[in-house]
Amino acid sequence: MLSLSEGIYKEKGSKFIGYAIACYSEEEAKIFLETWKKENHQARHLCYAYRFGVNQDVYRANDDGEPNNSAGAPIYGQIQSFDLSNVLIGVVRYYGGTKLGVGGLINAYRTAAKEAIESGEIMEKEVFEWVQLNFDYIDMPPVMSFIKKYTLRIEKQEFEINCEMILSLPLNQKENLKNELADLSTLKLIILGIY
Repeated sequence: MLSLSEGIYKEKGSKFIGYAIACYSEEEAKIFLETWKKENHQARHLCYAYRFGVNQDVYRANDDGEPNNSAGAPIYGQIQSFDLSNVLIGVVRYYGGTKLGVGGLINAYRTAAKEAIESGEIMEKEVFEWVQLNFDYIDMPPVMSFIKKYTLRIEKQEFEINCEMILSLPLNQKENLKNELADLSTLKLIILGIY
């Protein structure tokens, strides 16, 4: 999923609004969740699940006060059903006055998550290893030449006392590229992960 998609499910006066969005880290997920919470400040619950990484090994499900495993687990189950990674799904619940019971909650959260996924577009993306480069200004010309030579994507950059860049390296070239970077005198390379 590249952009935000939404799905809605209504049951006995309660309204469940599902949000699905491409997301690559827990820090990024926190920002989206805070935004959804502010936009839905009158909602009773914001339950969510996410999964990140090539190996899909970073994941979490949260019930936000609903009975155990009645919200986060069904949302996460939809992530698994669609075999998604690098995704965050949140479901906001506006309480309608009638209790749904655990079975009703499971169905409602699962359905709202599924609707959000199906209303979006599932995208397959090439996977990259993200690296952070820290270097002195003296190495700026060779770093920029290197980036241009391999047409690499700069994910982030900061130029203050020293230079910092985050690059995404294609997996099939990452070792050769990192070896070439190692020749620069002031460069420190930090591997951030595969996304």
